[in-house]
Amino acid sequence: MNRIFIFSLFAIIFTLNNHAQSAQLDIDMLNKRSDGEKMVYSQDVIYINANDTINWLPTSPGHNVEFIAYPSNADVPQKPSKVGKEFSFTFIEPGVYLYQCSPHKSMGMIALVVVNDDKSNLDEVATTKVFGKSKKKLEQLISGL
Repeated sequence: MNRIFIFSLFAIIFTLNNHAQSAQLDIDMLNKRSDGEKMVYSQDVIYINANDTINWLPTSPGHNVEFIAYPSNADVPQKPSKVGKEFSFTFIEPGVYLYQCSPHKSMGMIALVVVNDDKSNLDEVATTKVFGKSKKKLEQLISGL
């Protein structure tokens, strides 16, 4: 009986510790940000830890999330999220993730997530084909890392 109690206590502490280490973060999908930029996410670059979850909120209508570059072993959705709908994703694999708003990709609506400060796939992200204003913005985001 005593071993079962100790094992159960250990399991509870381990579970609570795992939950305490992961975070839930929100990113707004916006037509205009407070700095005047249009067709943007509320954060251009966000640094998080593995097992953190980002919730993208449709603060303004007409936006979504589509992963276009990410670590090779990451299991990301292969289709864009639904336009105008909240979307959540838990990041497991360390590395840099590049995502865009499908309807506004040529307007520069792209952003980066950096997991565990791992930039080992940065070259692949930097050479990802993006369109219109996203080309210059991607260069700026990469140079700021």
